Amino acid sequence: MKERKFLALEIAGTIFIIFLGTTLHFTFDFSGRNPLVGSFSAVNESVWEHLKLPFWPSLLWMLIEMYPLRKAVSNFFASKTISTIVMIVILPVVFYAYTAFTEEILVVDIATFMIAVIVGQIVSYKLFKKDKPSKRTEIIALIVIALLAVIVVVFTFYPPHLSIFQDSNTGLYGFAVP
Repeated sequence: MKERKFLALEIAGTIFIIFLGTTLHFTFDFSGRNPLVGSFSAVNESVWEHLKLPFWPSLLWMLIEMYPLRKAVSNFFASKTISTIVMIVILPVVFYAYTAFTEEILVVDIATFMIAVIVGQIVSYKLFKKDKPSKRTEIIALIVIALLAVIVVVFTFYPPHLSIFQDSNTGLYGFAVP
């Protein structure tokens, strides 16, 4: 019965993350380019800003899922942190792999986002069933996810001048006004 509950929650999480992540692509402009909203939404068309689309919804889902699963899953934070990292690694890897051979294709980008979320949630589900990690592992996972959250926000406003941070439409970086 426990595995069915895990599976149901991860399927619900997949739908939640895809829906909210898609919404976050547009919320910055809808907010009138509010900097606070920009911390959580894509502020431009750079690859980096698109990592927010699975990151923040995954983090929110982790907080939602924590209540029903925290006591049932001994490796909850480690599983969810690894799952989130898987999602945010898949996006740039696939993007740069396929754009090395062709131009950017919107449908491929959307499919990549959805596949990244699905794979991440599968990873989470599989890890839930693994052996118990130490409390230390869970604490490290919490620190890693917190550091990632800080980095995502800081690099929105102070991005390094690397191609992953450059808006493909304007050539600008981060939270910049064209």
